[in-house]
Amino acid sequence: MPEARREPAEESALTGPAGRPAEQNLSEPPGEQGLSEVEGLSEVGALSVALAEENALAEGVPSVAPEGEPVRPGAPSAVLSPVPAIGSDARYEEEPLFDAGPGVVKLPAALSPSRAGDFQQCPLLFRLRVLDKVPEPPNAAATKGTLVHAVLERLFDLPAGRRTPGEAVELLRPQWERLLAERPELGGLFPDEAERAAWLAEAERLLGTYFTLEDPNRLEPAKRELFVRAPMGEGDDRLLLRGFVDRLDVAPNGLLRVVDYKTGKAPPPGYEEKSLFQMKFYALVLWKVRGVVPKRLQLLFLGNGEVLTYDPTEADLVAAERRIASIWAAIRKAAAEQRWDPKPSKLCGWCSFRALCPAQGGEVGPAPEVRVVPAIVDKEGALTPR
Repeated sequence: MPEARREPAEESALTGPAGRPAEQNLSEPPGEQGLSEVEGLSEVGALSVALAEENALAEGVPSVAPEGEPVRPGAPSAVLSPVPAIGSDARYEEEPLFDAGPGVVKLPAALSPSRAGDFQQCPLLFRLRVLDKVPEPPNAAATKGTLVHAVLERLFDLPAGRRTPGEAVELLRPQWERLLAERPELGGLFPDEAERAAWLAEAERLLGTYFTLEDPNRLEPAKRELFVRAPMGEGDDRLLLRGFVDRLDVAPNGLLRVVDYKTGKAPPPGYEEKSLFQMKFYALVLWKVRGVVPKRLQLLFLGNGEVLTYDPTEADLVAAERRIASIWAAIRKAAAEQRWDPKPSKLCGWCSFRALCPAQGGEVGPAPEVRVVPAIVDKEGALTPR
C-alpha cells in the first residue's frame, strides 16, 4: 500500500526553497510514459486543453437518476458541477431531510465525507446534526476556514502574475463582507472590533502560509470548489456519494491531482488516516466519474505549513468503497433500531451538543423514526425529496 508523504513548506512538491518553483512536481516515476506531460501541471497554461475537456465533461454528462444511468467504461456516470457563492455550503451539508409526518424523517441514501466522519466520530452527533437538525452556534474556526477557502478559490480568477500574497489579502475583507451578508448571524462571533481584527489577521497569516507551499502563478486549476457525485451499490445498498473538491488539477494526458486546503495543522505521523479517508472518498467518486484513478491526493495544511501527499491505487479505492458501504450499513442499522449511542472521546470538548449528551450528563429525547429513501441531487448539489 502506498504511504502518505510529508513535505515541509521549504521543500514542497510544488515549490522549492523559500517558495520558489521546484524542478520536480507531480510526476510518474522516472522512465514511465507521460512524465513530461505530468510535469506540465505546474506550468502556466499547461492545463488549457484539460480545462476545455473538463468543461465539456461538466456540460455534457446527463444528470444521474437513482436508476438507469448511462455507464462510462469502467465506472458509473456522475455529474461535476460548480458550487455557488460562499456561505451556502451549509445548504448542501445540512438539508438532507424532508418532512415525512410527525416523528418521521426521510433520510436520502446519500453520504458525504463530512457526514460519514460524523457517524464514525459519534453516532449521536450524526443523529443530532443530521436527523434532529439541532441548531449549532456559529464557530469562529470553521468560519475562518470558509473564508480562507473562498479567498483561495477566487485568487485563481486573477491572471497569472497577479496571484500574490498582497492580492490575497485584498480579497480577504470583501469575501468576509460577502459571507456576512449571506449569514448575518456570523456578526455575533466577535464581541468587539479588536477581536474581529485579530481573527482576520489570523486568516491573513494562513493565506501567507499558503504561498510558502506552492506558487499559484504556475498553476491553472481545471476546477475549483467542484461538486462531485456518483452512485455505488445496488438495490437496498444503493448509495449516492457526494462531496466538494477544493481544487482539481488535470494534466494534458488526463492524470488527476486532487487538492484540499486545510486551515488546521497536519495530524501527527501515524494519524493521517482521517484526512486521507476524505481524500480517498473524493478519489473514489472521481474514479467513477472519469474511469481513471487520480494520480495524487494532496492536502495543504496552512496551520503549520505542511503538505501531505498520497498516490492511491485501485486497491485503495476498492477498500475505501467497502469502508463507505460498511459505514452506510451501520447508519441504516442505527436508524432501523432507533439507536444512536454516544461515543465519548477527546473531541467531546469541541462538540456543540454536550448539553444534550447522556455521556456528558445531558439528556436527549427519543430518536425519530427514519425512512431511508433514494437520493436525488440537482445540478447545484441540493438533495431533493422523492
